[in-house]
Amino acid sequence: MTDPLDRIAAALERMAPAPLASPDFDGADAFVWQTDPERLEPVTKVSRVALDLLVGIDRSRDTLLANTLQFAQGLPANNALLWGARGMGKSSLVKAVHAEILSRGQPLKIVELQREDLPTVTRLMQILGESSHRFLLFCDDLSFSHDDQHYKSLKAVLDGGIAGRPDNVLFYATSNRRHLMPRDMIENERSSAINPGEAVEEKVSLSDRFGLWLGFHPCDQDEFLSMIDGYCAAHGLRIDPDVLRAEAIEWQATRGSRSGRVAWQFFTDLAGRHGVAIG
Repeated sequence: MTDPLDRIAAALERMAPAPLASPDFDGADAFVWQTDPERLEPVTKVSRVALDLLVGIDRSRDTLLANTLQFAQGLPANNALLWGARGMGKSSLVKAVHAEILSRGQPLKIVELQREDLPTVTRLMQILGESSHRFLLFCDDLSFSHDDQHYKSLKAVLDGGIAGRPDNVLFYATSNRRHLMPRDMIENERSSAINPGEAVEEKVSLSDRFGLWLGFHPCDQDEFLSMIDGYCAAHGLRIDPDVLRAEAIEWQATRGSRSGRVAWQFFTDLAGRHGVAIG
């Protein structure tokens, strides 16, 4: 007859996740963290645009590039929060900066982490911390809704708890919200809590834990057209300037907005109509 303790031990062993295989960090420069099962999936081709094609965000570009270069060289650097208007190149800038660092001969890995996988970030940082490589941990479109407890896991990334964040890991996040949570959620907590200040302090202070804040704001028409001109020049697409301007303005009018994303979508349509490959 099998001992009950042996049966319990066997059951626990079956429930425990299999040990994570040691990632081959030398095989790629970009990875995506997957949680079912937990693994680092290499990305052979990263979807990104060249740094010099990101128009209208010069200050943010230069600041983030300098900060990332410092980190890649083993110097002190800050975690960064890129916040602001949708479609203005926040995530594109992070990926473009990473490519620029590589082009300068500085080895740097980028690891993308989904917001919903934040509870597993401690294990991820343990894996990264054991490597001799330097890692840019990137979370796109980071925000928190009412009763969302994932923000507690974010503290492990920014502060690292008692063990501290590994010296070879830097965290960049993008968000449409400066404080990572809806304004009405902040106001509701302030109005309903016994101690309004303390009720929101823990959540709002998350953004304060980022040493670098970079704001992105809606572009004007000149910047919008400059983005399209830059795409046309980079891909060798020649078209009458007056025709290009008229079509671009009509496109943004039908969309009801101007942004880097809208400019790229217009250029994609334009390139397709003129038989120009942009892959």
